[in-house]
Amino acid sequence: MANTLIQFRADETERTEANSILQQLGLDMPSYLRMCLSRLVSEKGIPFSMTIKQAPVNKGIEAMKRASRIAEENGISDMTLEEIDAEIAEARK
Repeated sequence: MANTLIQFRADETERTEANSILQQLGLDMPSYLRMCLSRLVSEKGIPFSMTIKQAPVNKGIEAMKRASRIAEENGISDMTLEEIDAEIAEARK
């Protein structure tokens, strides 16, 4: 199998950090890049997920938004804290 030279430009800071990580793993950059190419060919695609993950949902905020919508639908979105406390106290009796 004939070898060919592949060159590309990379951000110097990223290259330095990558070299540091590879050194800790006992690898050098050319070995790592050969591994990447081999996986690309063997898997016939990128060997890692390339999806955009949605921001995690904050369940507390979503619950408050739902509660606000329900209050708006029932015409009680303008209640004061004292009125809300009175409603809660009445419900607990």
